[in-house]
Order: sequence, then structure tokens, then C-alpha cells
Amino acid sequence: MSEQEVNVAAPPAVVPEATAIRSNRVRRILARVPEWAVLVVVLGALIAFFSARSPYFFNGDNFINILIASAVVGIIACPTTMLLVAGQFDLSVGAGVALVTAMFATSLVGGDGTFVSCLIGLSVGIGLGALNGFLVTVIGVNALITTIGTLGAMRAFAYIRTDGQAIGFNGFTTLGIDRPFLNIPWMVWIFVCIVLITAFVMKQTTYGRALYAIGANPTAARLAGIRTRYVIFLGFVISGLAVGLTGLLVASQTGQGSGNAAIGLEFQAVTAVILGGASLAGGRGSIIGTILGVLVIGVINNGLVLLNVVSFWQDVVRNLLLIAAVAIDQLRLRIARE
Repeated sequence: MSEQEVNVAAPPAVVPEATAIRSNRVRRILARVPEWAVLVVVLGALIAFFSARSPYFFNGDNFINILIASAVVGIIACPTTMLLVAGQFDLSVGAGVALVTAMFATSLVGGDGTFVSCLIGLSVGIGLGALNGFLVTVIGVNALITTIGTLGAMRAFAYIRTDGQAIGFNGFTTLGIDRPFLNIPWMVWIFVCIVLITAFVMKQTTYGRALYAIGANPTAARLAGIRTRYVIFLGFVISGLAVGLTGLLVASQTGQGSGNAAIGLEFQAVTAVILGGASLAGGRGSIIGTILGVLVIGVINNGLVLLNVVSFWQDVVRNLLLIAAVAIDQLRLRIARE
């Protein structure tokens, strides 16, 4: 009887083992698939959906419009990716862009000339990045708290500089409006260049590898000889440089400086980066994924406008997308732990 009981009880134990083997095999297959691959499918599905719903969506001019809108978010999203990979945040970028447009416009209208005004705008952006970096790496303030504080301060300074009014100007359309070739504006070509440079830095340089190491394990990175504070500080300065450049692009595109410029830009950038596979915990992320995330956001924004969706509902969709992106990141972390 005992032998029969052993023989009867033994076969069911094989089923869980076989299930575990199949589960491990599926996980190994999924591990080989890039995290951003699903975004390609999502992007294709969105294009198909909006093309079916609007006769104005699927044409060359509209795709260029999507690229123009994506360029502003994408330029900011590149250094945002670098910071998130290192486990840091910069939520002050939108307010920084507004301050750059305000400083540029008031300088240009005041007679300082285009070149000097551009230098002022870039300096403001770099200064903001250096301030954030100093507070985070030297003083030791949490990056989230630091950049929320500077977000409010920079937005207020932008309103103060412009007296709460939009400051218009003429003669500076090269970066934002002029289309040198293929009917594509300079700002899109600048965006492409920044993407290529960022991808090279993150994949081919010691600095890029240091970002991943710090995000994965700051203590181990420091013990390995990586100057963690310097790397993070430089990341914030690079973010500030992108803020300065984006501010000039926005000013050139709109022909004005305003404290209302780039509202919500920081959240669109973070959403794109997380959608692209970066983790809020740091140590993971890629420029390819970020750009796909930027394009997904650009297609959604453009499609909703063409479908005449009320702007308030557009805000709802964008913020729900941010929540969904963070939820997906948490699911990734949970699966990785298991």
C-alpha cells in the first residue's frame, strides 16, 4: 500500500515543476525583448486609430507638426533620462524654460542684441542646473524637494521679469520657424542631434556607464571609485543647458517670452522617459525608449486636437498617462524582484 501511495502521489508533483520550467522559459524569452518594443506596437496602433478617426492625421505635414511638438519635450527628456538613470529628478525644467524665454525677450527688447540675449538665456538655464546640482550634491537636499522648490521660484521669477505679461519681439525666427531643408524646422534637426549625442554619451562613455552604476547602487559605485557627486552635479548642469536651449527654441517659435510658457513640460518629459523603460528607482533606461515615449505623447496630443477633444480632457488623458507610466514601472520592479 505504501508503494502504491508513493506512486500515486508522485506524478502530481511533476506538474508544478513543468509549469515552473515553462514559466522560466517565458521569462527568459521576454528578457531578450527590449522594454521599448511594446511602444513600437502602441505607436503603430495609435497612428492607425487616429488615421481612421481623422482624415487630416495621416499626411506628411501633420507628421512634421508632431515632430515639432515632440522636439520641445524630447530635448528636455534626454537629460531627464540621464538623471532618472542615476536615480535623480529635475522637475524645474518647465519653469526654467519659462524664465529663459522671459530673460531672452526682455534682453532682446531692451536692445542687447540677438547674440547677447541668447547667451543670457543659455546662462540662465545652466545657472538653474548648477543651483539644483549644488543643493542636491553639496547641501544634500532631496532632488525631488529641491526641484519642486526651484520650479515654483523660477516660475515666479519669470512672472516678475515680465510683469505678468507676454513680451513680444520680432526678428528671431531661425531656430523655431525657419525650415532649412526637407521642410523641417531647425528645432527638429537640433532635437535629432541632441538625441544622437545623448545616446553616444550614455552607451559609449565612462560618464554614461557611471550614471547607470550610481542608479543601480550608489554605495557600490562610490566604493568603486566613481565620483558620484560630480557625476550627478554634471547631470543637473546638462539638464540646465537643455533648459536654456529649449527656452530659446520656444521663444523663437512663439515670438515672445512669458511666465506661462512650458507649463507641464516637466511631467510630459518624465512620462516619456518612464514609458520608455526608465525606472524611478534608477539604474535602467535608454534613449531609444525615451524617444518612442516622446513620440507616443506627441501622437496622442496631436490626435486629440484633430478630434476636437476639449483641452481639459486632453489634460486628463496626459495625467492619466503619467499615472499609467508609473504603475507600469512599479509592475516591472515587482516582476524583477520575483
